[in-house]
Amino acid sequence: MAASEENSTLFPIFVLTLMALPLVPYTIVNLFGAFKKKAAKINCQCSVCVRSGKYHKSIFKRISNFSTYSNLTLVLLWVVMAVLVYYIKHISTEFQIFEPFNILGLEHGASDSEIKKAYRRLSIQYHPDKNPDPEAHSYFVEYISKAYQALTDPISRENFEKYGHPDGRQGLQMGIALPQFLLNIDGASEGILLLGIVGVCIILPLTISVIYLSRSSKYTGNYVMHSTLAAYYHLMKPSLAPSKIMDVFIKASEFMDIPVRRTDEEPLQRIFVLVRSELNLDLKNIRQEQAKFWKQHPALVKTELLLQAQLTRETAALSPTLQRDFRRVLELAPRLLEELMKMAIIPRPPVGHGWLRPAIGVVELTQSVVQAVPLSARKAAGGSSEGYAPFLQLPHFSEAVVKKIARKKVRTFQDFRDMTPDEREDLLTQVAGFSNSESHDVEMVLKMMPSVTIDITCETEGEEGIQEGDIVTMHAWVTLNRGNGLIRALPHCPYFPFDKEENFWLLLADSFSNDVWLSQKVSFMDEATAIIAVSKTIQESKEGSGASAREINVAVKEAIEKVKNGSRLVMGKFQAPADGNYNLSSFCLCDSWIGCDAKSNIKLKVMKRSRAGTRSGLTADETPAMEDGIEEDEEEEEDDYESEYSEDEEDTKETKSKGAVANGSAHNKGSGSTSDESGSEAD
Repeated sequence: MAASEENSTLFPIFVLTLMALPLVPYTIVNLFGAFKKKAAKINCQCSVCVRSGKYHKSIFKRISNFSTYSNLTLVLLWVVMAVLVYYIKHISTEFQIFEPFNILGLEHGASDSEIKKAYRRLSIQYHPDKNPDPEAHSYFVEYISKAYQALTDPISRENFEKYGHPDGRQGLQMGIALPQFLLNIDGASEGILLLGIVGVCIILPLTISVIYLSRSSKYTGNYVMHSTLAAYYHLMKPSLAPSKIMDVFIKASEFMDIPVRRTDEEPLQRIFVLVRSELNLDLKNIRQEQAKFWKQHPALVKTELLLQAQLTRETAALSPTLQRDFRRVLELAPRLLEELMKMAIIPRPPVGHGWLRPAIGVVELTQSVVQAVPLSARKAAGGSSEGYAPFLQLPHFSEAVVKKIARKKVRTFQDFRDMTPDEREDLLTQVAGFSNSESHDVEMVLKMMPSVTIDITCETEGEEGIQEGDIVTMHAWVTLNRGNGLIRALPHCPYFPFDKEENFWLLLADSFSNDVWLSQKVSFMDEATAIIAVSKTIQESKEGSGASAREINVAVKEAIEKVKNGSRLVMGKFQAPADGNYNLSSFCLCDSWIGCDAKSNIKLKVMKRSRAGTRSGLTADETPAMEDGIEEDEEEEEDDYESEYSEDEEDTKETKSKGAVANGSAHNKGSGSTSDESGSEAD
């Protein structure tokens, strides 16, 4: 009975221990991450971002941000732990060490007469004949009688002195820390125990499985509907112009689920008038084009108009209900655009390459949505192939300001960035009419903008030169620098209502054939993960080449230092195509900033196979091969704006004649979409 009560008493302690083991470290990690995030100012501090209220946390916003399911669950678990601690502290059962003198209320060394006298006194108080209380009876039998026996019986006293118990050596007692009603199995407890076992072991797992399967059958791991991916895959075309990416993007099933109300018709009509010039309508047949536009599915019309309202910054015309739908569209946009990008670069049969042109178009659309810049602003103008779009992402800039500074021979965004701070301040204050504070905002944002360099090599590991059929390994170090010294930062995007992390897409592609040979997403937000990945990669690479342990440690330390200084290692493998010379390009495209992309040219020389051995047969997505070209019948109509990466035949010939880099290697020191640097050729 005592052992059973002891086990029942230990049950809350057992539950408290099980809860504390994962809960305490999880809470510490969350608090540390929250304080670290609060301490590091990685968002833009310009006056435009401050006025937008995007990063201002009011008391209601703080409560709403805190009131997530994970945080509320965390608080609830801590409340349960506090209740358990209070219960354990005030629990009625106390565990006593068997000490006969203390039980009888005597001091050590008491005489036999004092022992008998104390026993009689306690017998009157606890003996069953005198006290009918069951607890008094239990205490008399378990403690008083054994204490008296231990002090008066010679054998019991000898056992007590040797083993600490009048019954002699006590065996090891083991129990289960479960409630008392589960240990006393009777008719009622059996039913409760059975229900508990069925609920925990059968019903709960089945419920979780049904919920998971029903959700996983509808969504991918990135919380995008499978139907959306299927639509994006089939609508993606190799010659899809950047201006046509919007038509594919709005076909997402998530947008189709946004309700279309009768009350939305009038405000949508007002938005249509404001953004009509951005809808690629044929002005010669404007009435027919407008009628055709409104005959589309209402959800498609609504989604495109809301996106165009974001691009043109015409959100003031939105009604309160449309504002909620507008925020929902923008909340989904980064996730869906990332999946659309994957559909553009996914290896496709028969050659196993992705498509460069639509991939660049997706990135350009992502940049425009984040920065709220119209696609028409990307049309080539003057001496800039990228238009005036990069200027519009700067605070206080407009098309009129761009025209003013263009008169001072600042025709491209790179020209503007290359100026000294004093020259920019003089230009903005004297020519554009900016105040000192507005000029300071511009300088602050320019220091936030990333400058990317690429150091890339392609080689066959353990062999000299590249022969057809070889497995070629690409090593690329992508390095990011900012004027303010930050590596991890959120972009300046006051018109985008959600936090947006910078992401970069590294593409190894053949611009002439529109093929993407290799692609990988690069992030500078998580340094710890990047250090772990680069350490493992460098170690495996050095071990495969037979390097010593010391050489491996040195290489790993150098790589970690590079990561801490703002570099990320990107590796990939592809199978060398047929022999010949290939003019490739490496693109590092930022999805958050306009005009901060990097491009370098690589000449890959593939020789005829002379080494012994056979080619390794790899799958299409692991071994892209050279594509002969895009068929003429797949060409679509001319772009409404020319992509900053578009190249005609003359550009391609010029690239070939400039002199390529060493076989399979290039180092790009500049950044920006206008970079045309290439290295020197080496045999």
